[in-house]
Amino acid sequence: MRSPTIKDVAERAGVSLKTVSRVINHEPSVHARTREKVQRAIDALDYQPDQAARSLRSQRTYALGLVYDNPNAHYVIAMQNGVLSVCRERGFGLQIHPCDSSLPKLADQLCDLVRRNRLAGLVLCPPMSEQPKLLAALTEQKVPFVRIISARQDPQDGWPCVFVDDRDAAYAITEHLIQLGHHRIGFLWGGKEHRSSPERYQGYEDALREYGLPVDKKLVVEGDYSFDDGFRGARKLLALKEPPTAIFGSNDEIAAGVLAAARSGGVDVPWELSIAGFEDSPFSKQSWPALTTARQNTEEIGRHAAQRLIAELEHDDPAHVLANEGFSPDLVVRGSTAPRRL
Repeated sequence: MRSPTIKDVAERAGVSLKTVSRVINHEPSVHARTREKVQRAIDALDYQPDQAARSLRSQRTYALGLVYDNPNAHYVIAMQNGVLSVCRERGFGLQIHPCDSSLPKLADQLCDLVRRNRLAGLVLCPPMSEQPKLLAALTEQKVPFVRIISARQDPQDGWPCVFVDDRDAAYAITEHLIQLGHHRIGFLWGGKEHRSSPERYQGYEDALREYGLPVDKKLVVEGDYSFDDGFRGARKLLALKEPPTAIFGSNDEIAAGVLAAARSGGVDVPWELSIAGFEDSPFSKQSWPALTTARQNTEEIGRHAAQRLIAELEHDDPAHVLANEGFSPDLVVRGSTAPRRL
């Protein structure tokens, strides 16, 4: 069977092709009742606009690019689902583009991606979204974008963003461990090229200081956002003469690696060692015991980023453009943390 066309939608709704086009393009001049009638026809026929044809018929393009460099597949999938859901609602296509954020000519690569694929704009994930030189180059080349960044508040630097308060959530996790009686708390970094890593470390350090506990550098291990680095970091901490009674991994993959290291060394979790992660990925729920973590709604963050970008593309009037929005992950307490055994 052939796919339904815009002509089929027009005939079913009893309107002109131009009216259907206006509804698809979210033009404000269409009467609400007419818009509803056309939308019912679109839903009934399961009509999907041809993005390439739309772009060729107009000066605008109807596809976004999602650009990422992240080893965490769960983060990438959740972000993709969030952005894609908005693209489908608004009649946009989506191109997924993994890349190496350390490339010296990354700006040229992304500008070429936009031109070759006629993309309307880019959703930039960390760490690309946190590179000022890259952002300046894209701005100079007039490439629209929205960035997802780790920040305590709206940076108000003129570049659109969705920001995540990693510091506040990391503080809450560390405070939770302190209130359980843990005074020697290990911290395992994620990749330093991601601004979320120093923000999460800052939350950890701030909580220790505000509770009058020393920051022992022997309890802090650098690494990447990976299971393997969590395993290696935990082995290093557990081998100390005075090992920690709790370990905070910068994400759930790291924390799952800590759990594996504890199990391999015969350490009872949570009674001999409490473990906490970050992000509330499937790792946190599938581990045993399940991991205490910070719930980060990555899919919703992706949705808002796409909405922010499309609003900017469709309206020249700043009054119609969405404001930068912040998210603060919530503490989720599960079985991997318990009071320190005296």
